[in-house]
Formats: sequence, C-alpha cells, structure tokens
Amino acid sequence: MEASIERRLLNRLRVARAERELSQEQLATLAGVTRQTISSIETGQYVPSALLAFVLADALGKRVDELFTLSGGAT
Repeated sequence: MEASIERRLLNRLRVARAERELSQEQLATLAGVTRQTISSIETGQYVPSALLAFVLADALGKRVDELFTLSGGAT
C-alpha cells in the first residue's frame, strides 16, 4: 500500500517581486493577469498554469525553478 504524500506548490513570487521593486499591480500588468491573480499565487490560494509560471519568471528575470518548488517530495 502506498502512502499518500500531500504536495503543494511553494513560491518565492513575493520575494522576487520585492527584489525588483514591483507592486502586485505592476507585475500583473507585465504578466497580463489581474492583481488579484498575483495576490492569490503569492498566498498559495491559486496554482498558476505552466505558461503563467514561465511568463512570471520572465517578467522577474528568474528561472521558473527559482520561483516555484514542490513541497513533500518523494523519498
């Protein structure tokens, strides 16, 4: 029987945005989404699509794996 491992997407979006001195509104404009979407991603309430993750990484000058990681990895 396999143990269930709950995995969550963790993000450093707020930190990366602060490093670039961007508001949620400014990042949202760069990414083509709403400020509410940025807020929801930062608080972990919304998981972005792969495309949006790449767009956000590009807007922040980061790699996707610098912004997003999985918790509870397999052992």
